[in-house]
Amino acid sequence: MKKAKRAVTNSYQKRFVDLFDKLCYSRNRHSVWSDFVLMAAIEISNAVDQVNAPERAETYKRISKQYNDSEKEVFGQMLGVVVEGMEESTDQDFLGELYMALELGNDHAGQFFTPYCVCKAMAKITAPNIPDEISKRGWIGVNDPACGAGATLVAFANECRDQGVNYQTSVLFVAQDIDYTVGCMCYLQLSLMGCAGYVVIDNSITNPSTSYDKHGLLPSNNPSTIWYTPFYFRDMWHWRRVAAQMDLIFRNTKPVTETKAVEEPPQEEQIEFPVEKNGQLRLF
Repeated sequence: MKKAKRAVTNSYQKRFVDLFDKLCYSRNRHSVWSDFVLMAAIEISNAVDQVNAPERAETYKRISKQYNDSEKEVFGQMLGVVVEGMEESTDQDFLGELYMALELGNDHAGQFFTPYCVCKAMAKITAPNIPDEISKRGWIGVNDPACGAGATLVAFANECRDQGVNYQTSVLFVAQDIDYTVGCMCYLQLSLMGCAGYVVIDNSITNPSTSYDKHGLLPSNNPSTIWYTPFYFRDMWHWRRVAAQMDLIFRNTKPVTETKAVEEPPQEEQIEFPVEKNGQLRLF
């Protein structure tokens, strides 16, 4: 673990490593990391996704039984550090950098995350004038079919912010990865940043992310593979999905109401988010 602490410069990441170390004295590091990420992702998902909540709640219980109360408290502290670290600065791949520093990546599968600085450069090169695109279309979508921990999408969100665009209301984020753990890492980071969208955890080659509509608002993948972010259920995105559903009906396309993948929670159950000075919302 000392090597991991030397590999990160962020003080929050170092605090995370200290907490993580407490749980690894008698357990496999990969298992502890996966358990933390999945439990945290389920906590967020189950607050908004009623379709997948029952099954994911059972998964949460199964994992939770493996830890005593004091260890569960450490998990809570770890999530708190992640939230604090991303509140301090969203301009980073917080979980991805930790994952690689702890040497948890699957080398045999070629799992090497793109450095965040490279992702930032890619975002600037590929999206030089985001406001113009949004003024033409009203909103835009961005997709990463091999998202890892979500560094490229995080970088795009920050590039939107740098160009004066509120990505929470103007950008739909769609991600996919075959690895369950890293897919949930991406889901956590997008959720904590307030990105509206979803992560599909499946093989991008054999089961790529698809949707009923042409804009990606209504995913058609197996519902159990989809992880919707809390901000996907904000009112503006709700009405965009309603418009997409109406368009499908008028085009005599298969009605989206036949699948549970796009079921909405009652409007009165929507979460109220704190508002920042710049107009963006946050979870905590």
